[in-house]
Amino acid sequence: MKKGFLLITMCALAFSFVNAQVDEKTAADEALKTKVKSAEIDSAKHWKFTGIVGLNAAQTGLFNWAAGGDNNVTSFVFANLTLSYKKNKWTWDTNLDTELGEMYSSDLNPKWRKANDKLDITTKVGYQMHPQFYLTLLGSFRSQYRPGYKYLNDEEGNKELISKWLSPSYTDLALGVEYRPNSIFTIGVYPVAGRMTTCLEESLRANYGLPMREDGTYKPVMLNMGLRINGGVSYDLVKNLKIISTITLFTPYTARIHDKENGQKFGNFDVDWDLAISYQFLKVFNVSLMTSLKYYDKVLIDGPAWGKYHEGPRARVQFKEIVSLGIGYSF
Repeated sequence: MKKGFLLITMCALAFSFVNAQVDEKTAADEALKTKVKSAEIDSAKHWKFTGIVGLNAAQTGLFNWAAGGDNNVTSFVFANLTLSYKKNKWTWDTNLDTELGEMYSSDLNPKWRKANDKLDITTKVGYQMHPQFYLTLLGSFRSQYRPGYKYLNDEEGNKELISKWLSPSYTDLALGVEYRPNSIFTIGVYPVAGRMTTCLEESLRANYGLPMREDGTYKPVMLNMGLRINGGVSYDLVKNLKIISTITLFTPYTARIHDKENGQKFGNFDVDWDLAISYQFLKVFNVSLMTSLKYYDKVLIDGPAWGKYHEGPRARVQFKEIVSLGIGYSF
């Protein structure tokens, strides 16, 4: 009887011990899961993803139209996306601004033509020195995807190449200070800025200011140190309305080393100013206005005389404007 009682007591103690171990392990697992989940939530709080994406199209049909014009269909895809990270005093922002479009016109030769084409990537890491001032290291790349042409509009459909992939392209690396008074506006001044201008297509190098060799040919790459100034607006305080605008100014310190007579002077700024306004309605449709203004002091563009300026290739203001309706999403 005593042996049976002792055996039952030992079994009960063993069961209690095992059960306690299981409970401890379960509690530890639950604590670990809670800790991991909390860490994941905390990490997600530091990231923010915003932007505009869309597919737009436009069609123009003319019949006995006295003012003239061409029947055409134009469509393009676009995206302006920003991924941001902020933790303690560190920030990291990456922006992709891109678009690619095609136009078809039965009245033109050739009938298919590139409508718009842009690739602009910027990434920057900042360290907060003051509540509104950040020491910032910035890198950017700007080019286009496909060949672009100047069309002669003759019966043979002749065209002249004016751009292509990496012809030209502009790659910047800059160090400076950014002023961020709020989540809408940013202004950056980068006194230490390097720019690499690339043109792989030899026939286009003279048009994009590449330096000339002693034998009369042009180099494919030009390196400049200079001053870069950035400005940015990102506004989304009104429901379904998003406004994104960026402006970049660059002037080289060292351009005259390459060409003392014709090199770009310090203070003559290259300008890139982009604006995108998008309003979303009925959840999937949007109407958008996109503009792009450029001026490059050593990019030569053929055109008519204007005021005191002569006719022919010279630096000119470039401007593009697109108003469109299509399928899109802003977030």
